[in-house]
Order: sequence, then C-alpha cells, then structure tokens
Amino acid sequence: MDKKWLPLAITLGVAGVAVVTASVWPENVEKPRLPQSLCHGALSRETAELIDDGKGGEVSAEEWESKGKTTDYAVFRSCYVLRANSDNDYPRGVYKLLIADTRSAPGRKKDSVPLGPGFAGWALPDEAEVTLPAGCAARMGSTAPYIEVSLDVPSQDEERLARLEEKRPVDADIALRNNVTVMREVATRLAKRYDCAD
Repeated sequence: MDKKWLPLAITLGVAGVAVVTASVWPENVEKPRLPQSLCHGALSRETAELIDDGKGGEVSAEEWESKGKTTDYAVFRSCYVLRANSDNDYPRGVYKLLIADTRSAPGRKKDSVPLGPGFAGWALPDEAEVTLPAGCAARMGSTAPYIEVSLDVPSQDEERLARLEEKRPVDADIALRNNVTVMREVATRLAKRYDCAD
C-alpha cells in the first residue's frame, strides 16, 4: 500500500470499529432497581434516606442476623445503613439499627423527646429507641417480653464531634425530627409485618 494512503486506512479502520461498537453497545441500559425495603423490612428507602451525614450519596444497607442460643434471646438483627462516596467505590456507614429481644422494660433517656402517641420510645439527635407492641416478641419467636429497636447515628454524637473538632453535619432539630420519623416507621412496619400491632 502506498504510504500516502496509510493514514486514511487507519482512520477508516478506527471509524469502522467505533460504528460497530456503537451499534452493538446498548444505549438505554437500565440499572437494576434498588430495593425499596431495607433493614429486615423495617424501613422504606425514602425514610432510610432521611438520616444523612451531610455528604449525600445513594443509600444501601448491610443486614445481619444471629439466632440466639435460648428463646429468651432469639432475636438479634442489625442493619448498617450506608451511603455511596463520590470519590471511591467504598460506601461509608451513616447509622445503625439494632432489633433485639430484651427483658428490660422500656425506659427513657435524659433530655430525649417521646416518639408520640401510640409509640413507646424516645429520640435524641444521635440515638433513639422504640419498643414494639407487646405481642411482637412472641410473633418473632422470643419468650422475652419485649422487642427493642435502637438507632445509633455517629455523625450526630456531640462527644465525637467535639473530639474531632467538627460541626454537626445536620442541625440538631432536623436530626431529631428525622430520628423520630425513622423510629415511628420502624415500629409501624415491623408490627405490621409480624401482625402484632396494638
């Protein structure tokens, strides 16, 4: 081949590969649908997204369950709610939910606010707790009298923030309101799932 035609041949070859690739490569690849229920069915995706560490990102969850050795401690489920990072493929933990049976009667933490009528629980900006209705423990396979769900939000922990010399990523009043909403939904959904609502 004459050398003067070589650049044209290379250009046409590359263009041909590009056309073949474009015609074979799917244009509208749908991403798999994200699960709409998280944390052992306790949270909708929409409510799970309320609690944020100020950095945004897609929500996902890691769920874990352990069967207890006795029927008094038969329920132990944890859920770590994560958010995607924009600069790497590793999601970061934002908060944790723990669902466990207990013999301890529901209490209330100092300076906390109640969850509202029909809910046995309390909330603070960095943590919250709710006790499910009386019949839930038996329906979930436990002989303990209570099922307690606790929430831990490290990004709102005042001691941690002071130690790291950081400001709250979300205003305390908003964080508190979001925690109340999350715990009310957790209690409602779990009671409905196990058919143990009051």
